[in-house]
Amino acid sequence: MKNWINEDQVIGHCPWRQDIDDARAVADKLGIEFRVVNLMEDYRRLVVDYLLDGYQRGLTPNPDVMCNSRVKFGVFAAYARAEGFAALATGHYARRIECGRGFTPLHDNLTAPESGHKAPPTSEGYSLLEGLDQNKDQSYFLALLSQEQLRFARFPVGHLAKPELRALAAEARLPTAAKKDSQGICFIGEVKMADFLKAYVPEHSGPIVRATDGQVLGEHRGLHYYTIGQRRGIRIPSNTDDKAYVVTGKRAGDHALLVAFDGPEAPGLWASECRLHSLSFINEPMTEPRRLECRVRYRDPRVVIEFTPVGAVAPNGPSEVGRVIPNAPSSSVSAHIRFTQPQRALASGQIMALYEGEKLLGGGVFV
Repeated sequence: MKNWINEDQVIGHCPWRQDIDDARAVADKLGIEFRVVNLMEDYRRLVVDYLLDGYQRGLTPNPDVMCNSRVKFGVFAAYARAEGFAALATGHYARRIECGRGFTPLHDNLTAPESGHKAPPTSEGYSLLEGLDQNKDQSYFLALLSQEQLRFARFPVGHLAKPELRALAAEARLPTAAKKDSQGICFIGEVKMADFLKAYVPEHSGPIVRATDGQVLGEHRGLHYYTIGQRRGIRIPSNTDDKAYVVTGKRAGDHALLVAFDGPEAPGLWASECRLHSLSFINEPMTEPRRLECRVRYRDPRVVIEFTPVGAVAPNGPSEVGRVIPNAPSSSVSAHIRFTQPQRALASGQIMALYEGEKLLGGGVFV
């Protein structure tokens, strides 16, 4: 796939030409056809516009999750189907299994908060599990996939550890066997986020305000350069031993960046509950309160939560907590999340992935 940024002059290194050459060399070695599919316009419309709009509104978007659900397993999968392909395989460290076959939850104690009954087994279809190599698991980035998308997907390396995969590639004499792992913003490449935002989002300065007493400490260049929990780049000395300022919030009215000393008492830094919107489920939507696990960001460990759905707004009535209105699309349903342990730096716009043990159930967006 070729994305839009490949032909834009953005500061940073984006090795797309090398990636194409490497992919072509592997295809030649395997004796299979190689194509370059130009998805630049789709990528800009579905991912980059979402990213820029989010930052302009003070949110913290996740382009990698959206790229998977909208581009890789969206537009690109549609192209593959139209060309007669039976499936789309990617290098994600995740596993796809038929429902009811070979899956036992790692945590059998994940019961419904009040009833004490275990959740019923998933209906027919496919389930998505974490990658077997926990150091490389990428299931979090697939949290917004649908069952239809998962049916068409294949994850051939999800059952392997990275050293095993490299050994197999070396044994097959693949040109990329020792290639360094890629880093960066999805297909945008190795571009620093600050450089990317500087190129595309207008700066709007505002005050840096201490959240505990309202004192103005300085000025920032733009709220889009900061996210909740950030310590670097604030450029405000604490003048207090063993204390450092951390971003605790953003105030849209006067474009204020709120900061406080990093610690349990910092206003807005820690949360025991939150709200999710734009929920997406891989299998059946969850319509009743349940105890689950979640990841609040990539690389974080799973944590136990109490999940309570909040039904879609009826035409002539309010939302209902704990019950979903029949036939409402999952994207119109939100949920209230209560953590068993407070979580640090939950940023509006980011993605929460929902799990039952190693099984990915779906995900949603932080309000």
